[in-house]
Amino acid sequence: MDPRNDHDALVLLRSDFPGHRIWRAVRWDGLPGDWVATLHDPAVGVDPTLIASGPGELRTALVTELARAAER
Repeated sequence: MDPRNDHDALVLLRSDFPGHRIWRAVRWDGLPGDWVATLHDPAVGVDPTLIASGPGELRTALVTELARAAER
């Protein structure tokens, strides 16, 4: 899937990283905010929460978390 909007990006991230709960924060003005991933499976990450400004940045952080978890 080629994510062309926020919904598609969320679906793709959630399917690729099932050990995290992934969602969009809501800004003070009600608009979509940062991209957030909270850890639910300690086997796939180290940090309990990851926050990024976009889906690509969050994907990079999640891949890094997988590597960090594998090193433990």
